[in-house]
Amino acid sequence: MVTHHRMFIGLLALLCLPAASGQLNQQNVFGERTSVDLTIYNQNLSLIREERTISLLRGMSRVILPDIPSTIDGTSLHFLSLTDPAGIRVLEQNYQDDLVHQAKVLEKYVGREVEFVRVDPATEKEYTVRGRLIATGYSLSPQQGLPSPNYYSTGGMIAEINGKIEINPIGRLILPSLPEGLILKPQLEWVINASRSGQHKTEISYLARRLSWSCDYVALLNSDDSRVDITGWVTLTNNSGTSFRDAGLKLVAGDVNIVKRAFEYEARMAKSEALADASAPQFRQTDLFEYKLYSLQRRTDLNNNETKQVELVSAKSATAKKVFIYDGLADYWRQWYRNYSYRSQGSFGQQSNTKVGVFVTFRNDEASALGIPLPKGKVRVYKRDADGKEQFIGEDQIDHTPKDEEVRLYLGNAFDIVGERAQKDFKSYASGHIVEETIEIKVRNHKDEPAEVQVYEHPWRWSQWEIIRSNTDWTKVDQTTIRFPVKIGKGAEKTVSYTIRYTW
Repeated sequence: MVTHHRMFIGLLALLCLPAASGQLNQQNVFGERTSVDLTIYNQNLSLIREERTISLLRGMSRVILPDIPSTIDGTSLHFLSLTDPAGIRVLEQNYQDDLVHQAKVLEKYVGREVEFVRVDPATEKEYTVRGRLIATGYSLSPQQGLPSPNYYSTGGMIAEINGKIEINPIGRLILPSLPEGLILKPQLEWVINASRSGQHKTEISYLARRLSWSCDYVALLNSDDSRVDITGWVTLTNNSGTSFRDAGLKLVAGDVNIVKRAFEYEARMAKSEALADASAPQFRQTDLFEYKLYSLQRRTDLNNNETKQVELVSAKSATAKKVFIYDGLADYWRQWYRNYSYRSQGSFGQQSNTKVGVFVTFRNDEASALGIPLPKGKVRVYKRDADGKEQFIGEDQIDHTPKDEEVRLYLGNAFDIVGERAQKDFKSYASGHIVEETIEIKVRNHKDEPAEVQVYEHPWRWSQWEIIRSNTDWTKVDQTTIRFPVKIGKGAEKTVSYTIRYTW
């Protein structure tokens, strides 16, 4: 057993017990789960609350709790007897995950006699030879921080048979029994002191990893991109090592602070089960501290190594808008922003990105049949083609979005709209403390219909700037962003020209 998984609780209390309760009752009581509720965070973390009924004798008893996740954080466990809160105490706790593995079983038999069943080629009958196992053919990985030991093959088994050493001995290996100490599933073992005999209804709660959820959205645009149907799906992934039957389910969305461990577990994808209820929302949304809580209005099963999907939100014909944005500098400017080494050099900032991005926006409000906080997740967008078949047109990631806020999805780049950006003039005055720069942006529309493009520019040379000339209206979005709205007819070109002055 990995030593960091062994915890001892109440050691001083154990040492101070009266002599009458100092002997351990010869019983292994199994506390089966009678009820379970899950609160799952979107940060690879879950809180599990269980009720278990155990029958105890007066004094100390050894209790085994089966069906415990292999990813449990044992230091987070809390125990309470609902029947007799003051009369039952956990004196010792051990988390046991020394699970059956071929390498572990063989390790227990190194140096001991084993049997190999072989086949006589002449008679085709089986016979048995005895030998002594010398090496298993496995070695423990040196990688640290794994939830359980990781073994790898080192070349083959070695055995001594009839006084000779055989590598990868022929035959089927037979062992007399399963070695003591190995278990089939992770479990908790408690030493409990009870003030009286009888049945106890208990409650335990703990944190575990690899039981997580995420949100995915599917959106379908109408023919003129003015309306969108949206469905949000909660994807639950259980790789915790145990199954949960008839569980209550709550999901927490928000940026909850968690002290990071030395390692994280990778989620694996298993089968997918889609559940939907057309009559009413399946989740009820409430607030929890500064986070959002989504409660499933029924109980559900979540099996180990399973991925399950449950509908979270659905909206039909929400108002949408297609937006074209041309950002000629893209993100180049961020590496030069307010850097004195570059601010007066005219050769910087002459890059030109020709791509015009296409976005779809909608508001997360009741008028759009939404109006609930949307958890962060990936949005996949589809649209029907001329034959009425749905086609994938792009995807984007949204962050946690409160109600009544706008959602903007970047889907890709427009094929028929092209941008071009150029520095037309650059002047430096006052020993380099004043710089004037003239920028010209051209946007060409090759579509068979007019288009409106939002042209973005970024005053990156210094924080103190002003636009001294411009051939079109503009809006200051923030200190580093200017927006020029441009309407372009079909097959036409529009030019935006402006001069900006920096002073420092």
